[in-house]
Amino acid sequence: MKELFTYDERLGISIPDLPMEWDEYSKGKQHRILAHWESIRGHIPDRIQELEAIINRKQAQLSDESNFSLSCQLNTEISELASVINDLWLWYRTDHGISEKMHN
Repeated sequence: MKELFTYDERLGISIPDLPMEWDEYSKGKQHRILAHWESIRGHIPDRIQELEAIINRKQAQLSDESNFSLSCQLNTEISELASVINDLWLWYRTDHGISEKMHN
């Protein structure tokens, strides 16, 4: 099943990389894909929590930073981490459409 998932370095998780349309997979394969995705998906809140902790540390650094260049760098890093969190939430919600297709 891992061949249908690709590790995304930015997100820190594997994401589906399905070469065929969902309906082209057998019901059995769909169930195995979903089971594997659920395993990955279950770790997304933990990953988000890790990133939020990093953001909190960077915000604490930022509040004490007097160097403008370093402040800009910290803001950029915080913004990127927030973007990753947003993308992770989108992936976390991805299963609903696939599950609905399976039950039709």
